[in-house]
Amino acid sequence: MAEPAPPATAAAPVQAENLNDALNRLAAADFNGKLAAMQQVVRFQHSRQAQILQALTEGRLYVAGGAFYEKTLNGGEERFAPIERPEAAGTRPAGAKRVVIDNDVRLWIRTYNAENALRSPDADIREAAMKTLLQTSGTPALDKVKSALPNETSATVRSMMESYIARADLESGDLIRHVHAVELLRQHASPDNLAVLEQYAARAPTPALKEQAVQAAASVETKLSLLQGAETFSFGLSLGSVLVLTAIGLAITFGVMGVINMAHGELMMIGAYCAYVVQLLMPNHIGASVLVAIPVAFAVSGLVGILIERLVVRHLYGRPLETLLATFGISLILQQAVRSIFSPLNRMVQTPDWMSGSLEIVNGLSITWNRIYIFFFCLACFLALWAVMKRTRLGLEVRAVSMNRNMARAVGISDRKVDMLTFGLGSGIAGVAGVALSQLANVGPNLGQQYIVDSFMVVVVGGVSNLWGTLVSGLMLGVLNKMTEPWLGAVLAKAVMLVVIILFIQKFPRGLFPQKGRGVE
Repeated sequence: MAEPAPPATAAAPVQAENLNDALNRLAAADFNGKLAAMQQVVRFQHSRQAQILQALTEGRLYVAGGAFYEKTLNGGEERFAPIERPEAAGTRPAGAKRVVIDNDVRLWIRTYNAENALRSPDADIREAAMKTLLQTSGTPALDKVKSALPNETSATVRSMMESYIARADLESGDLIRHVHAVELLRQHASPDNLAVLEQYAARAPTPALKEQAVQAAASVETKLSLLQGAETFSFGLSLGSVLVLTAIGLAITFGVMGVINMAHGELMMIGAYCAYVVQLLMPNHIGASVLVAIPVAFAVSGLVGILIERLVVRHLYGRPLETLLATFGISLILQQAVRSIFSPLNRMVQTPDWMSGSLEIVNGLSITWNRIYIFFFCLACFLALWAVMKRTRLGLEVRAVSMNRNMARAVGISDRKVDMLTFGLGSGIAGVAGVALSQLANVGPNLGQQYIVDSFMVVVVGGVSNLWGTLVSGLMLGVLNKMTEPWLGAVLAKAVMLVVIILFIQKFPRGLFPQKGRGVE
């Protein structure tokens, strides 16, 4: 009797001879064989491998007659560049078909790129690679991460690598490694690690490990809450800085002249458009254009403010309702003028490189550089205006007119000249605020409208004509607004803040820092 034949074994795939052969196998394979074909493609380490993989994942790799092409768009026109000769791009080849891959291959390519990126000298690239790996189910790159960990210099990337290895340890059969992995995940607080700990607590092999995982998850949740609170506080300071910048010019004009300037927001808009125009004139010096835009915006907005005061406002002193209506009409005129010159579309002011990115305070807490710069810019503007008001003759005359206009006239101060210069100074500061706003939002004709009401609230709460009151109330309202948003939502939080301000004014009608003097009333 013949012996039974041995069981058949799967034949190992025949290795491709070159990249083109591997790509042809990938194009011809069914979905069950595409992953094996893809692994052969990357064996050849082609000089344009990154572009080939990118084209594959984006569905831009085509095959025609055994040759492969990368599809691109040039001015809306499709161009097909041969993989080996990208400079010979032309029209679509006859019979070209797209190389189709499935989600398994796309996931494999993302993991493969992330593994290779761990060797990059750029810490940001390594951090992005680890984020990709941590979002991938399982730990397919465990060996690569372990080999890269001893040489890692970035604390952030190192903690991400340790978290990745700890997740793999939780799947091992060694319970001692489970204990160390849970402790490590507790130290590196992140939302992903919290989810891993909660899932592990539900399937922990022993009650002791379950208790440890539950406690670790609670500790991570507490840390994340504190980090979220700190981040919200930083957002509040950023919003408060914007409110101070937009209100600080209004504080001196409203306090000295008693003018309800509804065109203040449009003066900020003019400053933002100055930043846009300066950037158009300096396309190769984006970093310097923002610095140049500050004095330009101050001068242009200040001159516009002086024209408004000379032509309209000076005829309406002592009649606040008429000034409100007149300046509201001016605001509409300025908005329409901007629409006619620049069109109604929003314009984007490019953020310079030195304001891009973020500063990581601790792992899980980072603040964008543009918000940090705007906060310190707000303080610089405040100190500069404070020095003008306290250390110059103009400041002395402004304080005299705001406290007792008739007495100031009696001692020889020209209150009309002070009014003009004060209005110009406040308008110039509004223009500077517009430059800061251009780094946080798109520039458009309606830019100033969303800040004008908040500006008046800051001035009233802080105390009319009091710079310190404007600074304190602006930062305070910004922080309180951001702190209440997570519980109430943006719209309801603003409504609650308005109610609180109304109640505050009922109790303290002159604000936090009331103006003093015999002529105040």
